[in-house]
Amino acid sequence: MRILALLLACGLFLSACETIKGVGRDVENAGEAIDDALDD
Repeated sequence: MRILALLLACGLFLSACETIKGVGRDVENAGEAIDDALDD
């Protein structure tokens, strides 16, 4: 049972890392789009 819980926790942690990376990319892209809009 402990092994199953550990594997589940690791899976959630890894998926959360990917989600956070995706949000970081989205925020970066939005910032660049705003910066480009202000430059025009």
